[in-house]
Amino acid sequence: MRKKIALLKQELTGFSETPYLDAVFYCTDSERTVSEEEFIRRRKSGEPVSKIMGHIGFWNLDFKVSNDVLDPRPDSEIIIETILKLFPDTAKQLDIMDIGTGSGCLLITLLSLYKNATGLGVDISEKALKIATENGKNYPAKFLQADLFNPTAFSNCCPVDILVSNPPYIPTDDISALDSVRFDPLLALDGGKDGLNAYRALSKLSCLVKPNGYIILEIGINQEKQVISIFNQ
Repeated sequence: MRKKIALLKQELTGFSETPYLDAVFYCTDSERTVSEEEFIRRRKSGEPVSKIMGHIGFWNLDFKVSNDVLDPRPDSEIIIETILKLFPDTAKQLDIMDIGTGSGCLLITLLSLYKNATGLGVDISEKALKIATENGKNYPAKFLQADLFNPTAFSNCCPVDILVSNPPYIPTDDISALDSVRFDPLLALDGGKDGLNAYRALSKLSCLVKPNGYIILEIGINQEKQVISIFNQ
């Protein structure tokens, strides 16, 4: 195994920023479905290891991913950490909603931590919901196809204790310059001209949150004051 890892690392060196980690990920994945030659070719094109192998770790779980969902990223774990601070009793009964659920990583991670919680993941993408449903098959998660920009789509949803979202927040004109997201779906990235369209829509859904509940969002760099202003209005 060490020799195989070393040889693959050598093949990847020069175009991957993490050739050793890539080699380990590939060589130790017992469920891999791509050949070594295909893996090298796709890595040379810049495709992330997660998209090639079809899964990625988040928190302490492993999630299926594809080009139809945003890759879970370590920054998003701050949302989980924040909720654990707000609700330290993991036996508490909680109702959780995740809007723009994608792979379902936020919702499912929370359901893995709060054993008495129930959750609803919402996304406009049917393909994303298929991925999320598969990831959530062992958890009390339900999924709904709905458009964030159509508030009436949520009319039958019950109020929740926690509403989380990692919405699209990249300004439209900035996306083409970001090499790190070119294998992620545009729907999960494009936040409109100023990157704030999703927050304007989310601010209109406060009725989905119980009086003592929380809305916890991921935001882009330098967007804090603008998002606060949107919700204050």
